[in-house]
Amino acid sequence: MTFNEVVGQEHVGQTLKNALAQDRLAHAYLFCGPRGVGKTTMARILAKAVNCLVSPGDHPCGQCEACTSIAAGQDIDVLELDAASRRKVEDIEPLIDSSRYLPQRSPRKIFIVDEAHMLSKTAWNALLKTLEEPPAHVLFIFATTEPSKVIETVRSRCQRFDFKRITEKDIAGKLRRIADAEGATVDDEVFAEIATRATGGMRDAETLLDQALG
Repeated sequence: MTFNEVVGQEHVGQTLKNALAQDRLAHAYLFCGPRGVGKTTMARILAKAVNCLVSPGDHPCGQCEACTSIAAGQDIDVLELDAASRRKVEDIEPLIDSSRYLPQRSPRKIFIVDEAHMLSKTAWNALLKTLEEPPAHVLFIFATTEPSKVIETVRSRCQRFDFKRITEKDIAGKLRRIADAEGATVDDEVFAEIATRATGGMRDAETLLDQALG
């Protein structure tokens, strides 16, 4: 998957592509927006763009060992933390320790923290020194549905992107492409109904489509 394929978030994808082309990536990003609109997907695409072993840049190959392992959430240099279930300072300390060491295979060591607003204040404070003086090889991506709950000292050190709810038209169009790729025959009315029920979230729409096709 590429930046252009994240439905409804072209403004984010294009800005990140420009930053990659100009070699002007920030050391920390804050991806904000409703659930299911592509924040974690975009984070993984950015990770692939930075660490692709074949064609790093705005068109990662998607096939090399780095790209495939990042997509699966299993890459040795891209560490993911779900703060909804791991929010304490002892959960964040291994991440801080890891940031001190160079990546094993890739140009950057990348940390993706989902539901970042769930981190405790003590966890944020433990992470703050690393954010204030980040090693050159480290990139942080925080994804959150509630940016106001991320402490201000962290927000001020991140480049923020606001993800939008996806239009029903865009959701229906993406569902049509998915169904066509799977060889499924689905009426347009079904796509329209799913898009309405998804209330702007692509992930929920894809789940509903899976149920309909099942």
